[in-house]
Amino acid sequence: MFVLEISGVDAGLLKKPNMLPYNCGAGGRPAHRNGSYPPPPVPRYPNLDGVNSFQLPGQDRFPVYEWKPRPPTTFPGLPSQTPPMNNRRKRQNSDYSPHVVKHPRLDSTSHPFMSPPVIRMPPPNQPDRAVAGSSRLDYDRYYSSPYSRPHPPESPTSSQIYAKDKLSDQIVELFEACRQQPSDLARKEMCRSRLQQDINRVYAVARLYLTGSSMNELGCRSSDADLCLVIQGKCEQSCFTPSQSKRFKYVTMYIEKTQLIRAKVPILRFREKGSNLEFDLNVNNTVGIRNTFLLRAYSYADQRIKPMILVVKKWARHHQINDASKGTLSSYTLVLMVLNYLQTRKEPVIPSLQMDYPECFNPFVDVDLVPEGPKRIPPYISRNQAPLGELLLGFLEYYAIHFRWDKYVISVREAQVLPKTNSQQWKNKYICVEEPFERNNVARAVHEKAKFDAIRAQFAESFHILKQRRDLNSILPIRDIITKESSMR
Repeated sequence: MFVLEISGVDAGLLKKPNMLPYNCGAGGRPAHRNGSYPPPPVPRYPNLDGVNSFQLPGQDRFPVYEWKPRPPTTFPGLPSQTPPMNNRRKRQNSDYSPHVVKHPRLDSTSHPFMSPPVIRMPPPNQPDRAVAGSSRLDYDRYYSSPYSRPHPPESPTSSQIYAKDKLSDQIVELFEACRQQPSDLARKEMCRSRLQQDINRVYAVARLYLTGSSMNELGCRSSDADLCLVIQGKCEQSCFTPSQSKRFKYVTMYIEKTQLIRAKVPILRFREKGSNLEFDLNVNNTVGIRNTFLLRAYSYADQRIKPMILVVKKWARHHQINDASKGTLSSYTLVLMVLNYLQTRKEPVIPSLQMDYPECFNPFVDVDLVPEGPKRIPPYISRNQAPLGELLLGFLEYYAIHFRWDKYVISVREAQVLPKTNSQQWKNKYICVEEPFERNNVARAVHEKAKFDAIRAQFAESFHILKQRRDLNSILPIRDIITKESSMR
């Protein structure tokens, strides 16, 4: 039963809402920048006055977000975009923490894979709407999660432009066959909307958001759906107690196989009846909403990002190193590893969006404004035009041979690697990958040396095989994966 399973959650396990105020100092920047590394995590001050009241401007670069669920539609053409810009700029002194001053990229001239930091032109000077005061909208205007209108298939001038060889062709083929379709997203949104309605029968102030790969454009057809339930105050303490069970009687009509997973962030896993669609629901882990739209912004920063990440996740899953519950890498960790690799090339593929556009990813901004910021980022045009096959091979080589796991922290936020310190957060950890907002270690699940050695060995083995054969089938059963994904239709 849906309710009986959740009723086992200790109220102490429910996270407080991470709705952060605007009073974070001049410029909307965190005030703890001058401390030692790692800096303390962003404080949690409940501020729910404007929660879920998304009010979005017209589409700028990304597909439109809709708060009202609607039937799938199609665009006659690609989403409109702002003119391409050279987004390179040199960061100001205030943008640096003391521990990263003058730190070179991993591609500097002192190392065969290093180069001097890239100088970027400053982004356009725009009003900081992302940190302006939020407005409370009517209930029916913010009733659902941000809903992405279906996008048209990638044009031949998008992903295919980087398919210049057999390996790159195979990556594009796998991506096109496996990527999440508009119908998949609509199906997840339909179930989410129904759950939202039934939860609001009991708690009118609660909101349910669709997050993760379903919303950040990095999912595939077989991906499960992540949900974040935002609830506050006394409702949080009494949420889902046995006395409330009969009030959720409608929920059990369309979900089944509920399972409570106790972890740092407790998860309720369940399945939609009559289908194989699984959901993972957490309570008040609102950083998931923030990083969903950060990753969504990166997925649109370069046309190679989506196929690259999808193939890496498929590869890791096939070789059984993509399961945090079993002591290996989570999908989120893998995504951050791919992004940081692309940021630290001799000629970077992508920049740090948080550094170049801090106002768009301000960790202090109310959750209701999170989807608005990324829409104001212009396209990034990289001088690195390497084909997908070359990037995938370089990714495997980088983590198999060149990256110093014992010395560095992977930081997408800084677009570089940072030296480990004696902080307990990084000390004696086999793999250190910084969460861009909370700045903790998202790879903490890898706590056994045997698992760490297995991960490194798989990177090395796959690199040597792929380098010799230049055939994706040599490290990944493409046909079997496509067949499995096709069965999701």
